[in-house]
Amino acid sequence: MPQLRIALAQINPTVGDLTGNTEQALEWTRKAAEAGANVVVFPEMSLTGYPVEDLALRETFGKASRRAIEDLAGRLADSGCGDVLTYVGYLDVDDAGPRDAAAALYRGEVVARQYKHHLPNYGVFDERRYFTSGDTLEVLRLHGVDIGMVICEDLWQEGGPITALGTAGVDLVVAPNASPYERSKDDIRVPLVARRAAEAGAPVAYTNQVGGQDDLVFDGDSILVGADGELLARAPQFTEHLLVVDLDLRAGEHVTEGELAGLHVRRTVLSAEPLPAYRPEPAPVLSEPLSDEAEVWSALVLGLRDYARKNGFRSVTFGFSGGIDSAIVAALAVDALGPDAVYGVAMPSKYSSEHSQSDAAELARRLGCHYRLEPVADMVAVYVDQLKLAGTGLAEENIQARARGMLLMALSNLEGHLVLATGNKTELAVGYSTIYGDAVGGFAPIKDLFKTHVWQLARWRNAEAEKRGETLPIPENSISKPPSAELRPDQLDSDSLPDYALLDDILDDYVEGDRGFDDLLAAGFDPEVIDRVVRMVDKAEYKRRQYPPGTKITFKAFGRDRRLPITSAWREGH
Repeated sequence: MPQLRIALAQINPTVGDLTGNTEQALEWTRKAAEAGANVVVFPEMSLTGYPVEDLALRETFGKASRRAIEDLAGRLADSGCGDVLTYVGYLDVDDAGPRDAAAALYRGEVVARQYKHHLPNYGVFDERRYFTSGDTLEVLRLHGVDIGMVICEDLWQEGGPITALGTAGVDLVVAPNASPYERSKDDIRVPLVARRAAEAGAPVAYTNQVGGQDDLVFDGDSILVGADGELLARAPQFTEHLLVVDLDLRAGEHVTEGELAGLHVRRTVLSAEPLPAYRPEPAPVLSEPLSDEAEVWSALVLGLRDYARKNGFRSVTFGFSGGIDSAIVAALAVDALGPDAVYGVAMPSKYSSEHSQSDAAELARRLGCHYRLEPVADMVAVYVDQLKLAGTGLAEENIQARARGMLLMALSNLEGHLVLATGNKTELAVGYSTIYGDAVGGFAPIKDLFKTHVWQLARWRNAEAEKRGETLPIPENSISKPPSAELRPDQLDSDSLPDYALLDDILDDYVEGDRGFDDLLAAGFDPEVIDRVVRMVDKAEYKRRQYPPGTKITFKAFGRDRRLPITSAWREGH
């Protein structure tokens, strides 16, 4: 049985950075070569980063990407890695238009190019807007082993490329992916890849991207599954990694070419003779998937870190209110960037309680980050007095939030910090935020976390710190006290909103599940509460459009996943 050593290069590219991403490909291929790999597989569009969105429509970018892949082939050979068959995803462009492509590089040449066949057009994906579908499958024989390829969605969809490869016959399938993270997605991957391996009759090497890109985060979790469905190797989540595995493969010396399942199979022989027998390395230790809380925390940390780093920010600032939302954002920011890069600002007004100010100071002490006190009462008074807002309710309350937003943006301009918005998904859903106030900022780390999940994560993070003998990062009072915006005397969130546990249950069904009024009623919710919540959600669409991006962790995040008109007369009701 022919042997082959394959490497899965789970890397973190940056969209548009052709130079930097090329250097990454060189570096990780060198590592693969040093590990004795015969094949290395990079993620989907790793040379350009993913998703490139409307950059795909720029002819200059497409041509630059094509030049970069050809240049990479030569540089790999020049650096002594030419004998490693290297699969790299990139943006191609031909007479038919832009292509989501992967190239096979060998001995200084691009020996094959393959274009993605299934173009996803759901959730966060708009690939039919950008790309032209491919209809050719390139099978390469290396050291007597026939290697086929599918690109991301071509693996996730039944039929098509996998069916064609299984019919034609291959000994190994490589699958470059850029599959965005959402909660518990790793539970889906292994069974899916196992089914596809059975359909292909060959092991599948699934390489996934890692890192943050705007509101998306990629978790890696690259895997290699045998033809019998056995999980042979698994890379860790949320970190760059080179997974190297030795394979004993059954080589069928397949010859079938031509039209199969609506696709054209082509075969190219690079080297027909098997490798001389060698002693394989021990099988790599399977990386254990993270717990749900650890997985979500890691996703939020990586999403924030990469958004700041890739956009040139070295530090962040935001309001330290003493509440749970700002506390968990502070802990995330410190884990992502380090305490010296976090600048907390307490901005009390005349309605701010003493415990909120002391909780904010205690949070900064526990985290070891920067902290300053900037009272806003005098700033607010100027607006209130000039516009005669005293006693007007919402108009007076919102001036406080907007004064704080203005203060934070001034510090951002002065000191170069990225301002973080600390709102959660529950607040965004029902419009419980002030535009140009607490909604200001460049990034919103917990935008896709429901309020009840915020509390769960806070308790989990403190428990993890306790296990390690570290200072608990989040003050217990911030977790346990009733939440309040503190914009009027003795204000509580419960004055304006249903209980958060109930509210989040309804929002999960209405926002995540797209369930209508009758469905919510059948689920056991009170009709008056349903009507109240649904109306708040529908009326707040204009606010959500103006909110900063934030890391997606759920099936349906506000933004790319859920696109509703701002101006709409439709209302769920009974």
